[in-house]
Amino acid sequence: MTTLVDRIKSTAKSKYGWNLKTTAQKAGIGVNSIYRWKEQTPTTESLQKVANVLDVSVDYLLGNDSKTNSDTKKIVDIDDDTVLLSFDGKPIPEEDKELFKRLLRGK
Repeated sequence: MTTLVDRIKSTAKSKYGWNLKTTAQKAGIGVNSIYRWKEQTPTTESLQKVANVLDVSVDYLLGNDSKTNSDTKKIVDIDDDTVLLSFDGKPIPEEDKELFKRLLRGK
């Protein structure tokens, strides 16, 4: 059975190449906080911070949901300065990308 700490560790490593210490730092919690969750129950606030930084739900981290938030999003680069997220991993048509670029530039 995968524990909370195991799930955080594997998610952080596979998505970002982070270890638990780096994940804790990015989440703005104590550097050894996640390690202590093997013995202690985390606060809701700390758990949510880790979920946010890993772009997953708290339910995913707790093993109650098999889908990450990323399962429904796809990152699409428009140009060097602009990135879009598509819903449900569906492709964004080129004409829509051009429209988004013009809208973002205010033209």
